[in-house]
Amino acid sequence: MASDNVVQTMELASNHSNLLQRVMQTLPILADLTRADVLLCVQDSSPVRVIAHSRPHSIAPVHRQSLAGELLSRDLHPIIYDGFEQPRYLRQLRSDPDTEGAPVMREAFPVLDSDRAPVALLIVDTNMLETERLRRRHRVFQKAIGNLKWMATRGEPSGAERLSSFGEYDGIVFADANRVVRYMSGIGTNLYRNIGYTESLIAKPLTYLETADDKLAREALGSRRCVERELEERGRTWVKKAIPLSEVESFALLRPKRLRSAGVLLAIRDDTEARERERELKIKTTMIKEVHHRVKNDLQTVAALLRMQSRRMQTDEARTALTEAVNRILSIAVIHEFLSDQDSRIINIRDIAQRILNQMQTGVLDPGGGIQLKIKGPNIFLTARQATSCALVINELLQNALEHGFDLRERGGTISLNFEDQGDRVSLRVHDDGRGLPDDFDLARVDSLGLRIVRMLVTDDLKGQIDMQSDNGVSAIVSFPKIPLGGEDEWNERVS
Repeated sequence: MASDNVVQTMELASNHSNLLQRVMQTLPILADLTRADVLLCVQDSSPVRVIAHSRPHSIAPVHRQSLAGELLSRDLHPIIYDGFEQPRYLRQLRSDPDTEGAPVMREAFPVLDSDRAPVALLIVDTNMLETERLRRRHRVFQKAIGNLKWMATRGEPSGAERLSSFGEYDGIVFADANRVVRYMSGIGTNLYRNIGYTESLIAKPLTYLETADDKLAREALGSRRCVERELEERGRTWVKKAIPLSEVESFALLRPKRLRSAGVLLAIRDDTEARERERELKIKTTMIKEVHHRVKNDLQTVAALLRMQSRRMQTDEARTALTEAVNRILSIAVIHEFLSDQDSRIINIRDIAQRILNQMQTGVLDPGGGIQLKIKGPNIFLTARQATSCALVINELLQNALEHGFDLRERGGTISLNFEDQGDRVSLRVHDDGRGLPDDFDLARVDSLGLRIVRMLVTDDLKGQIDMQSDNGVSAIVSFPKIPLGGEDEWNERVS
């Protein structure tokens, strides 16, 4: 289960802010490599506040929600207060209500300023399964992780904030200061086997590998900065990170200016299949967008042909029918135009409505009629399927308001379209200030083709309701539930 790294910023004392900002930048990669939640805490007079919280991407986090910005009490978090009062490494097995009672190993590392005064505490919360796994791993890896934790209290290594997250299927290699392999994880071993290194690589120099690993390690050790590269090797795509480590543990509280190099930690990911899937998805997306573009063009061609046909009609009734058909076709064409321009299947229905209003303004309204079209409300995002039905509903209600709200003798008036986002539902109201509804009006028995289409789309497709009221004119009110974005199949089962 992946979790986002969350950082809560706050005003810090000017003499400590630079150090704390550097420490914050190391938290995401530290959380990934230790497979633990990492907190940075400061003490404001008495209460302790969490100013940063990073969670691992490769496993489920210890804490279900970010603690950034939270105040921690002494009763529930005594080890943190002890860490400020006696700045040294502390360790405690605890059961936290936030973890549903599961045991958690909490480690506290003091963050010291140049005068060795405590500025903050670095807290590492590890679930017991990961604690036991680390205990069983090679002592070389355990020491490397220990060094990395202490380095983080100094805001090291530099460049950690530029590293991508560590994934579940990334391999780990540790090479000493002479760039000789001293540890390799099981996943790392398998990754090298896949490219032909079947023998043990422990005690082999990185130069033994015909890869860029040695060059990457030398760059990281020489600059004492983290390095990440995307490489093409052996016909595969690799993402490799090099993290320089220092011998910190025994000198942590002395804060010497420069520490002895301990080696370099390499995180290696074979990204070949992911990149191939990404390329295939781009190709498929491009093809789908091209299909939508062609459908839009075809619909606009059909609309143009119908316009030509309407000019040859001898009766007003025939011309009106063809004009209404043209507007329906163009409403659907607008949807395909949006889908041909965007990578997402999610559509902002307010933008669609604005284009429908623009089409009516230029193609239907009499410039001298004085009728205004207005739109209000927030952006509302719907699936392509819902947006198509909603566009047709909007088109029909606007045409109905134009046709029946104002007769030919009347001049001037306003038709407004209002959207309302109600969370899990959408409401739209089309109101005209023209003539009201007849006294005997019954929506269920109305003979208008447009309103029959609206009723069918709203009730059968959108699974919603429609109501029409006389209110200083006429209001058509449509309400329907949103399909959860990305969950269309589940929604279909729920409403069927």
